[in-house]
Amino acid sequence: MQLAQQFEQVLCSQPFSQLGIITNSNESKLRVWRPNAQGITIQWENSALEDLTLSSKDGLFEASLPKGYDGEVYRVITQGSQDKKGNIDPYQFKEQAYHAVHYIDSAPENLYKQAGAQLISLTTGSGNEISGVRFCVFAPNASTVSLIGDFNQWDGRMHPMEKTSMGYWVLFVPELTEGERYKYHIKDAHGHDLPHKADPLGFSAEQYPSHASKIFNHDTYEWNDRVWMEQRGKNKYQSPMSIYEVHLGSWKRPDDASGARYLTYRELAEDLVAYVSDMGYTHVELLPISEFPFDGSWGYQPVGMFAPTSRFGNPDDFKYFVDKCHQAGIGVIIDWVPAHFPEDGHGLARFDGSCVYEYEDPRKGWHPDWNSCIYDFGKDTVRQFLVANALFWLDKFHVDGLRVDAVASMLYLDYSRNDGEWIPNVDGGNENYEAISLLKWMNEEVYKHYPDAMTIAEESTSFPKVSRPVFDGGLGFGFKWNMGWMHDSLHYIAKDPAYRNYHHGDITFSMVYAFDENFVLPISHDEVVHGKGSMLHKMPGDEWQQAANLRCYAGFMYGHPGKKLNFMGNELAQAREWNHDSSLDWHLLDYDKHKGVQTLNKALNHLYTSTPALYEQDHNPAGFAWLDHGNADQSVVSFVRTSKDAKQKVYVVSNFTPVPRKHFRIGVDEACSLSLALNTDASEFWGSNYEVVSEVDTQNTPWNDRPYSVEVTLPPLSTVFYITNLD
Repeated sequence: MQLAQQFEQVLCSQPFSQLGIITNSNESKLRVWRPNAQGITIQWENSALEDLTLSSKDGLFEASLPKGYDGEVYRVITQGSQDKKGNIDPYQFKEQAYHAVHYIDSAPENLYKQAGAQLISLTTGSGNEISGVRFCVFAPNASTVSLIGDFNQWDGRMHPMEKTSMGYWVLFVPELTEGERYKYHIKDAHGHDLPHKADPLGFSAEQYPSHASKIFNHDTYEWNDRVWMEQRGKNKYQSPMSIYEVHLGSWKRPDDASGARYLTYRELAEDLVAYVSDMGYTHVELLPISEFPFDGSWGYQPVGMFAPTSRFGNPDDFKYFVDKCHQAGIGVIIDWVPAHFPEDGHGLARFDGSCVYEYEDPRKGWHPDWNSCIYDFGKDTVRQFLVANALFWLDKFHVDGLRVDAVASMLYLDYSRNDGEWIPNVDGGNENYEAISLLKWMNEEVYKHYPDAMTIAEESTSFPKVSRPVFDGGLGFGFKWNMGWMHDSLHYIAKDPAYRNYHHGDITFSMVYAFDENFVLPISHDEVVHGKGSMLHKMPGDEWQQAANLRCYAGFMYGHPGKKLNFMGNELAQAREWNHDSSLDWHLLDYDKHKGVQTLNKALNHLYTSTPALYEQDHNPAGFAWLDHGNADQSVVSFVRTSKDAKQKVYVVSNFTPVPRKHFRIGVDEACSLSLALNTDASEFWGSNYEVVSEVDTQNTPWNDRPYSVEVTLPPLSTVFYITNLD
């Protein structure tokens, strides 16, 4: 009776010791746990039937086994049930259940290859094959864990799991198939029920209200991106990279539903890919697509780290999207959030009643900015969880890069905290050594396994060597967002042109440190929300000047060293701030102003990607030289970009005032001809079409400390690109 009561309360952590085939020195018994069943029949693999005896009114049945039992597989048939076939008893497969934990800690990627819900097959003693799902979940301080789902009517008494010495709970359930919903019923160390938990390693998940995990097979999708995958290993630092940052839920809404539903991954694979390709972007960067419960978090409060959000389709649908991007020559970067996670009951927070994934002390484990939990970066199991997740997206989904969110919040123990609200490290400082170590390890593993992929840090401080190799004392990222450039240049361009001469350093200071890191220049979603205004409405002046300022600034950005990133809608000169609940304002393209800005962005992308001088030496001082950075009186900056072989040069001049500059002289290094490659004031871009020089030969007049020079005309509020190709 005591044993049955234990199972009734789901308090047994070692069900294999009491269920299935129980052998001792005297006899072997078969024991089955079926609460509320009136009778149990066993069907052996050789088709023999045997009734079990009810040993307890609480549902524990057993029978003695004959001598010579040879390990036949058996089914459990509940008498009176409509299921005449019954179920293969999972408690006869202890070794298969334990198999997962034998390999988990030997390599980070083994976590997602062994834990979670793994579809496997095994062969019985008679040669028959049994397929099913092996479940494995880490809950070291739980008193019991049970598997629940549609297959057992979400009854936590039916499938108690076995606790291993490593803190993982395991169970192999025969005949479960892809698509089945499941969760874990966990009791804490004191036997108290916790909210039903989704699988931390779940590959697919449902939306509200169930938030259930779903069994998914990652091995059936057939990829068609071989050509892309073979060539993506080219030197990214010397290749063009113009990134279109996208929130999939609000890029465009379907016309057939008045915006009431989302485009699916497969619809986006047609519409978004075609648009990005036509516009000339080289990559898309997706706001987080790991499963998340709250739309308003934009994905930055993820719960299902191993599942692409089901808002837009299933995991194979997302693979199809990535596949189509690659076939169109477009790289895919995803935002990855290892810094924090929300408190939702079905998620990671206090997963087994204790802080399994987060720091226990709120001075380290609670994020005041986002009201979320901070991962415990010092725990081996958490570190493996995060590194495995980084590898998972590169492995199963062929993504080309991870843009790591909120790196600064990970690096500093006092991030957004006042005195007394944080715990210094062992040396009394504010650096989080555990997070630093984790980021280094993550980058090392990514580049070891996927040297042709990339990692990008969103890091807003002056932490040294973020994008330098670990062996050189760096964090190991491939690239870093240049938040300083973004902040200073936006501060400058928002000023009335009459006052820009007093802030000239804001537009030139970035070149002091431009080659300290491998920078990406970001104009991201964060700049067009929360009252910051759209890019268009950051610009001063009347309607024409606002658009002209925006075009001039875009030209300056594409001339400046560094890879490029623009958030969706910026290319449309969207007037309102981004709203995650609605589509971009595509109707604005009916107006010449907005169509002109879009046409300019397309032209800038195509100029950039076809002009080696504008990208080959983005991270090399040899690729950039000022012509004149001190012309504050006229608010003009001029510089030259040079290709790696020095045979191509692009002279870039930005006039940040509405005053045209005729006979404006710039220095040139060699005797040559310069051709106008792009003028942001052209009529096709809704500019004033002020007359400019299309072709110009150098004169023997030294200027800007150069032996030659040319005279050009600078239209109002414009950036012009002149190109020369040397023999």
